[in-house]
This record gives sequence, structure tokens and C-alpha cells, in this order.
Amino acid sequence: MSRIGKNPITIPQGVTVDVKDGIVTVKGKLGELTQEYSDIDIKIEDGIITFERSSEKKDQKAKHGLYRSLVNNMIEGVANGFTKQLELVGVGYRASNQGQRLEIAVGFSHNIVFELAPEVKVETISDKGKNPIVKLTSYDKQLVGQIAAKIRSFRAPEPYKGKGIKFVGEQLRRKAGKSA
Repeated sequence: MSRIGKNPITIPQGVTVDVKDGIVTVKGKLGELTQEYSDIDIKIEDGIITFERSSEKKDQKAKHGLYRSLVNNMIEGVANGFTKQLELVGVGYRASNQGQRLEIAVGFSHNIVFELAPEVKVETISDKGKNPIVKLTSYDKQLVGQIAAKIRSFRAPEPYKGKGIKFVGEQLRRKAGKSA
């Protein structure tokens, strides 16, 4: 049995969930998200969403927990939102933004200019003596994670000095380097 799929979801105040023709629509104060689903029955009763499957087939077991997690993330996103923070570690590494344009200097000959989706809000924090931080905020968890991974891929942290773009709080595996 799917332990995740069995857990019911309570709908918070200010969030509406509609289920029609294989599409779940979630609306909240931050935005609106939709998700297609199949092979699973979604029932809404008294502000509680439950997910049920019709058989014990392997693909239905997998979808049971998957759609429960996706709908839960949608509800959490439109109610509270999601935030990812990236830290630029390295001498001369900088970040700035004008609206939805993020400009990053990470040791290449030219700065990287990255245009973000309108659903994602970007903020850059540059304090003297600390590494610059890029803060991404949105109601769509998948989109925020994808954009954060794309920004990180411009200069992934290397294992010897730890230079590069990393998530705040990420533990890096460090190597000793060559022994003299």
C-alpha cells in the first residue's frame, strides 16, 4: 500500500480545489495551478481530499502517491509559496537583478544574463563580507526547483575549494587535493 497516497489532505482557508474531467485545479491567494491525473479517484468531502485507486497494479500504486504529493504541493504553493536560495561562493562572484532579469558574474569572460519566468520572483542579497545570495520565490514548486537547478548548473560547486553556485545549507563533499 502507498503510505503517502493514503494520507488525506486538508484544504486550508482561502484555497479552492476543483476536480473535473481528469484535471485538478487549485486556486489560492498567490495564484492558480492545474494538474492532469489518471487511474486514481479523487474525492473532496468537508474540506478533505482523499485519493483512492481501483486496483493493486504497480503503475496505479505509483500514481497513488504521486498525485497525492503533486496536489499537496499545489495546495501548499498557492497558500504559502516556495522559496529556494542559492549562494555564490568564490572571489569576485556577484549577482544582481533588474525585474525578471538575473545577471550573474561567476568567473567567465562575460556575465550570464538569465531571463526568469513571470511566475518566479527573484531577489539578490549582497552584504559586505558575505557571499551573494539569489532568492527565488513562487507558488509553483516544480518551476522554482527547475530554475534553481538551471542557475546552479552555470557553475556547479567544485569539490576542492567549494567554489561555485550552491543551495543555501547544501553539504558539499570535499576532497583533500594533492599531497605534497
